[in-house]
Amino acid sequence: MTNPKVKPLTNFQESDFEGLREEQPLTAAESYQALLRSLRRKNGFNLLFVRCSPVQADEIIRGISQDLPNKNIQVLQLDSETDNLYEKIVDLPNYTNLNILFVRGLENALLRYEEAESEGYFLSSQSLVYGGTWAGVPKILGYLNLSRERFERQFPFTLVFLLPEFALRYFIRRASDFFDWYSGVYEFPTDKDILHREIRRLVYLDGDLDTYKQFTPQQRQEKLAEIKAYLSDSPSLDPVQASELWHKKGLIHAMGKEYEQAIASYDRALEIKPDFHQAWNNRGNALDDLGRFEQAIASFDRALEIKPDYHDAWYNRGIALGNLGRFEEAIASWDRALEFKPDYPDAWYGRGVALGNLGRFEEAIASWDRALEFKPDYHEAWFIRGVVLNNLGRFEQAIASYDRALEIKPDYPDAWNNRGIALGNLGRFEEAIASCDRALEIKSDYHEAWYNRGIALDNLRRFEQAIASYDRALEIKPDDHKAWNNRGIALDNLRRFEQAIASYDRALEIKPDDHEAWYNRGVALYSLGRFEEAIASYDRAIKINSNYADAYYNKACCYGLQNNVELAIENLQRAINLDVEYQDMAKTDKDFEQIRGDERFQSFLNRV
Repeated sequence: MTNPKVKPLTNFQESDFEGLREEQPLTAAESYQALLRSLRRKNGFNLLFVRCSPVQADEIIRGISQDLPNKNIQVLQLDSETDNLYEKIVDLPNYTNLNILFVRGLENALLRYEEAESEGYFLSSQSLVYGGTWAGVPKILGYLNLSRERFERQFPFTLVFLLPEFALRYFIRRASDFFDWYSGVYEFPTDKDILHREIRRLVYLDGDLDTYKQFTPQQRQEKLAEIKAYLSDSPSLDPVQASELWHKKGLIHAMGKEYEQAIASYDRALEIKPDFHQAWNNRGNALDDLGRFEQAIASFDRALEIKPDYHDAWYNRGIALGNLGRFEEAIASWDRALEFKPDYPDAWYGRGVALGNLGRFEEAIASWDRALEFKPDYHEAWFIRGVVLNNLGRFEQAIASYDRALEIKPDYPDAWNNRGIALGNLGRFEEAIASCDRALEIKSDYHEAWYNRGIALDNLRRFEQAIASYDRALEIKPDDHKAWNNRGIALDNLRRFEQAIASYDRALEIKPDDHEAWYNRGVALYSLGRFEEAIASYDRAIKINSNYADAYYNKACCYGLQNNVELAIENLQRAINLDVEYQDMAKTDKDFEQIRGDERFQSFLNRV
């Protein structure tokens, strides 16, 4: 005897879902008994759908397993990456001996598609791959629509889908061909005590921002689906709970850098609770992360209208202002944060950054020192303090600051690199190379460290090694004009003038207004005796930097070698006007030997 075939419904629409509900809704206990009766008597292929919360799903599975001990029951847990339910079932051990298979977690695979649709956009265009439905439909539903007869042939047992309401509604819309074969839909209203307990867990107990940052994409999707499951139970939610869940959902999106979705969630929270200052603040953070700084400031302002002493909002407002280059206003905002929380190291740090951008370096250092009073292991503050000390020429202090950063974070490549710069500025080139090498051990593609290593090698006259270091920098960043320029200098020092010129030309392709590269190119041409070309190169340098004394002097040398007394004197005079040291240099420079006996030149030297 064969089992009777399931009679499919025809043209099922989501609106028919309401008709599946009893006129007088059953209690959870009544729904459970109805489900139990159905599972006790059913044989062969059947589809049942259970609308319930995640915690109720646990209770239903546990109860059915106890109440039907003679049934072979398994549970299949799906995740956000599942795209083929048929294969998942076939992979189960002894699946042909099953009587009941509970399918959980389908909502994890549906969430982002359901939300995309509800927000009014689709993830792709139509495609026959999914049976002519939107390609924005998850693969798992597309395959279900195409495979329903195969399910009936291959699976002689009851499939029970446990879904929250949002997922069930989406399933009905997007896998209607498959859903038409259902044998029953069971609604489990959520007990208010359970709902309150689960929402409290989700909002207050179940992880913080640091936890969410560590989530894998799959973990994040599953947590979002769990929150959405309770949000879809909206008749049982009070407004405060709903707004808190939307806010939590926004935070999890933000930790996954899904900022548009985060903003949409915060907006939903604020529709329900307009005075939710944390939601305004976090909305501002998401806008800031998207580079929409003016809107971010407006959002922080709304938070501060509600809670004027909200130090986090003042701090975040300062960040947005700083990102707009409005450093004075940023400082004022951080000062307000510090009025309410004087021991706020991040505000002291941000304040220092803004002061540094205004050139108020001593004040910046003082601000970072305050940050370090409250947070001595603040490695970013030790690092940036070192940067400013280096720029002020206080190299020993800069090194000490970098060393403190490295005590706290030994794998900090920026600190090792900048420490190398400060050591180089002190002429301690071997130590500088060692420091750059430490940076490169940690980050082998750190082109700035390769570049700075090359400078130190140049200063030790180890030109071949310097060139090799610049080459490594240029492999990583081919458009680094400074590395091309310095490579040319090293080649020049090896008297490989043609190669040096080619290197300067590469620098100038990238940065045509690099006056130093034009000058150095002129030096190489001069060394080859190509004086007219050298003069043209010096002229390009002077056009960019009209006070370039070296270029005027070298032009004078070229004219001296060409016996052009008048132009030699004219350019030498300009060089001396800019730097008087050239007066004494000209008296002994061999480039002027050919014109030294000329009365005009002698008269010029005596006169100056």
